Amino acid sequence: MTIAEERIERLASLARDAAAECHDDRARDYVRLARRLAERNRISLPKEFKRFTCDVCDVYLRPGKNARVRLQDGHVVVTCDCGEQARYPYE
Repeated sequence: MTIAEERIERLASLARDAAAECHDDRARDYVRLARRLAERNRISLPKEFKRFTCDVCDVYLRPGKNARVRLQDGHVVVTCDCGEQARYPYE
């Protein structure tokens, strides 16, 4: 595991903890830093991190607080407060 991957995982855990404590601006900063680090080093973000962040407003999603999660015809639909929807398949 490279230093960049370790740093991205650390930023993801910091974003999750900040979002749990209702520090949304701090969580958004951690998400932006992690994305920038991944782009700069040409590595992909962890699957869990991708699914719990909004691609448009960079907020860390907390189901029931700032995100709505619904099941539809074989996929999960996660809707952020900004209106952005993400769809993920499930079996």
